[in-house]
Amino acid sequence: MIRKLIAVAAVSGSLALGAVGVAGASTPTPTPSLTPAPSTLATKCAKAEKLVPVIQAGEAKAAAWVTKAQANEAKATGAEHTKLAARIAKRISRVQKLETRGNTVLAKIAAKCGGTTGSSSGTGSASST
Repeated sequence: MIRKLIAVAAVSGSLALGAVGVAGASTPTPTPSLTPAPSTLATKCAKAEKLVPVIQAGEAKAAAWVTKAQANEAKATGAEHTKLAARIAKRISRVQKLETRGNTVLAKIAAKCGGTTGSSSGTGSASST
């Protein structure tokens, strides 16, 4: 216990003194402008546009999985396997939450980049290629 306390004190002291030494040696630099360059926005939008087909493909797979899982849940409920049905229902809600998050990301990409990416409905939307 004492060893940990000494180690923490040593690390804290070196960090505090190290920060003072670095701050004293540095020269003031001018502050950069806060507006992003148009090339930065274009680059970010290009990267975001590459994610759109990936998100849409994942949502299509999730929609197909949810359909099968709901059938399995109904089968488990009918066979009076309540614990299994509850686990399946929990997984279904988690996947539906991820689908909602994917739709939100697609909407943000469309809003910020002004692209033609639309939010999919979660039941197999077509991707623009």
